[in-house]
Amino acid sequence: MRLISSSFLWTVQLLLLACPTVQAESAPLVVETIAGNGQSGDLPAEGGAALAVPVDQPFGVELGPDGALYITSVGQHRVLRLDRATGKVTSVAGNGTKGYSGDGQAATAAQLNEPYEVRFDRDGNMFFVEMQNHLVRRVDAGSGKITTVAGTGAPGFAGDGGPAIKAQLRQPHSIAFDDRGQLYVADIGNHRIRQIDLMAGTIRTIAGNGQRELPVDGQKSAGQAMAGPRALAVTGRTLWVALREGHSVWRIDLDTLLTRHVSGTGKSGYSGDGGPATAATYNGPKGLVATSNGMLYVVDTENQVIRRIDTAHDRVETIAGSGPGARGFAGEKSAALSAKFDRPHGIGISPTGELFIGDTNNHRVRVLRP
Repeated sequence: MRLISSSFLWTVQLLLLACPTVQAESAPLVVETIAGNGQSGDLPAEGGAALAVPVDQPFGVELGPDGALYITSVGQHRVLRLDRATGKVTSVAGNGTKGYSGDGQAATAAQLNEPYEVRFDRDGNMFFVEMQNHLVRRVDAGSGKITTVAGTGAPGFAGDGGPAIKAQLRQPHSIAFDDRGQLYVADIGNHRIRQIDLMAGTIRTIAGNGQRELPVDGQKSAGQAMAGPRALAVTGRTLWVALREGHSVWRIDLDTLLTRHVSGTGKSGYSGDGGPATAATYNGPKGLVATSNGMLYVVDTENQVIRRIDTAHDRVETIAGSGPGARGFAGEKSAALSAKFDRPHGIGISPTGELFIGDTNNHRVRVLRP
């Protein structure tokens, strides 16, 4: 399996986040399944039609530089590729068995242990976190071979200032690249955000002190508490952070490391639509995507909804899902606000404004379209 390698395509990938027309506020959304038959189980060796094969507990969903949708399947211990032109799903990393093996070999022959989120660097190399292996791995765009770039495979907290491959992480969930090629890791079990310098091969903590508490608005992130950083997104020099245990969204200036409160009171709940984003309540947000024109899309997992934060106007609203009392599966090809989800996790975005959702316990990937 050869992944696309092109700095030009990386530029296109970054520009999609700058799209000023993404999900205009007045546009109603429709929801539709694009992958998964609703069943658990493994993928056939040759793959298959997207709606006919299992996609077992999809978490991360990311549009790749080749235009395909990449999906981390936690239940299958694989990273999948959905060819949107042919509608076929194939495995591009993982052999379907749980474990940790295969470095230096073809990614499709490697053992993975619950891959959670997938991203691409400017050269088209694929990176993903393995939550239960406590590490970050890379698949080379040219050779298709897999290597570990951070983590020893054992849970813990160690290694800041030294080689990333000798560091310890604890249940990492999310990763994001900035415009300079630095990789950020939501080290959720350590209540920290780590930064990996891929050129130097080193790692450091930029936020969090191990304490399960909210940060202080307006203070520098280094040494501050960071309660369960679950999801990361980057636009320009801003790192956006959704806190699972902190039930809120924050931003960190990557040049000054100043932390600012964006949305959520820190208390669990489901309230605030139509009002100030800072006064809203969430329940365990686990997915996040951002656009450079100030829109954030948050997977409010335990409330079974997708919410949109207009940071320019300090407003929050629900754009998909019927609320915490409507957990399940419903709403195909109908109004997104009447749909039902079952613990959705990942979210991705296309240049045309489609939002891809990993509807985890429904074993489906769904799309929200105007």
